[in-house]
Amino acid sequence: MHCSVCQSEFKPEATTAMPFCSARCRTIDLGRWLEEGYSLPEVPNIEADETPEDDWAQERSEPPNP
Repeated sequence: MHCSVCQSEFKPEATTAMPFCSARCRTIDLGRWLEEGYSLPEVPNIEADETPEDDWAQERSEPPNP
């Protein structure tokens, strides 16, 4: 198995810091998350881009023109 921080190969049963090779690499990874070095991708909100096809609600609220 390879450590995702330092890329060294290690035996999983030989560490108490899984999935990292050492507590040092685990701490480095945590620091990267806290400093926003890593991030999750933003999922776009499809509904936010939608516009109504017609604006009949606004037309109904306006008084009729004489």
